[in-house]
Amino acid sequence: MYGTGLAKGLRLTLRHFVESYIDDLRYGFRKYHHSTDNFGIRQGTQTKGVITVQYPDEKIAVPERFRFIPILIIEDDDHPTRAGKDWCTSCGICAKVCPPQCIWIVRGNDPNTGRPVPEPEGFFIDIDICMNCGYCAEYCPFDAIKMDHDYELASYDRTSHHIHDKERLSKPNSYWRAIAPTRAYDEMLVRGTWEHKDAAKEARRGGASATRSSALSSAARETAPAATAATAAATAAEAETAPAPAAEVEGATPWSEDDAKREERRRRALERKAKRAARGG
Repeated sequence: MYGTGLAKGLRLTLRHFVESYIDDLRYGFRKYHHSTDNFGIRQGTQTKGVITVQYPDEKIAVPERFRFIPILIIEDDDHPTRAGKDWCTSCGICAKVCPPQCIWIVRGNDPNTGRPVPEPEGFFIDIDICMNCGYCAEYCPFDAIKMDHDYELASYDRTSHHIHDKERLSKPNSYWRAIAPTRAYDEMLVRGTWEHKDAAKEARRGGASATRSSALSSAARETAPAATAATAAATAAEAETAPAPAAEVEGATPWSEDDAKREERRRRALERKAKRAARGG
């Protein structure tokens, strides 16, 4: 009656001890034979006893929801229209919600107009400060940030290895779907497509334009024979009485100006904008 629980615990410990050696004998030298995933078998439900993971030669598979350093999702290189394009729009929400403030974003600008474009020129994360909370991935409105499974990041040079730039953070969409297939599928159901939202919009816009162009071409082919003579006569009459086009008049439209005048107009517009901002401040 007394001490039965202690006896059961000791018996269970002894059984695990014996089964560990028996399972090692069964496993034998197969763990050194890499033709099959023997370590996966050892991690399965059929393994008995207690095993020792021979790290770093053997590594336990991390759960799908394991999160470590964030990564930036980009399109695959074989994407038909957006190969290598960023999903990130450099909106800055991830940097605002980051608790330790370890994210820095540099927004890109159009080299011709100087206006900001919806893609990051620079993206930096200090992995020594990052607490792997996953807020940046949760709050990203474009599913552009995900939590990676790579946890072997130790090095002796903090400056060059522990400050991850955009090139190191960027991973293709196929990589994310490989390490987290269930989560990627759930996100696809919510988003409605495997692609980025902008890619889906471009595809729909392109399909609608193609359909509209096809319909207009068909209508034009049907009505062309009947309207050819009337159109030619009307065009000739208008050519005799029509005034000169507005684009030919000096200074009539912005696109008729040369580069110097266009730059002067742009400078004046910027000065007016600065004055309005100063008055508002």
